[in-house]
Amino acid sequence: MKTYLAFLRGINVSGKNKIPMAELRDLCNGLKLEDVRTYIQSGNVVFKSELQNTSELEALISKAIFKSFGFEVPVIVKTASQLRDILNDNPFESEDEIIRKQVYFVLLNDVPKVEEFTTFKAESYENEEFSISENCIYLKCKTGYGKAKLNNNLLERKLKILATTRNYRTMHKLLELSY
Repeated sequence: MKTYLAFLRGINVSGKNKIPMAELRDLCNGLKLEDVRTYIQSGNVVFKSELQNTSELEALISKAIFKSFGFEVPVIVKTASQLRDILNDNPFESEDEIIRKQVYFVLLNDVPKVEEFTTFKAESYENEEFSISENCIYLKCKTGYGKAKLNNNLLERKLKILATTRNYRTMHKLLELSY
């Protein structure tokens, strides 16, 4: 049985798409996911499953949310080892960057197509740096994510893929919860 992490996009933001974490845990337990835990209100779920296909898990959780709550929620599922690799590959690891809360991880549900990837890689944004890997875009937002032009919506539009963003602290806490 593997440990997985589900990242829900766009729940409990500005009073929209409300999903109480206790209800989300119950929903996941009802899907026969095991050892289900949630972390903060933004839709982070750690669980174990015998299913091996992350796409199947994404669809399973997303469909159950729609059936229970009546709205669609994009879900990205990563294994605990994928999360560990994402964190280990972070190019923005200086203590100063972390203390200033400048480091963010944009998790991708798929590898961007070469054309979009190449075009986007050539772009630059004032006070923002990024590095792209196969399944994550690492962001350094010198003035904070709230003021960043390079946000989740822009990345999804430019790369034509589903993505969701988490901060440094959340990612490390989720890794800790997955072991």
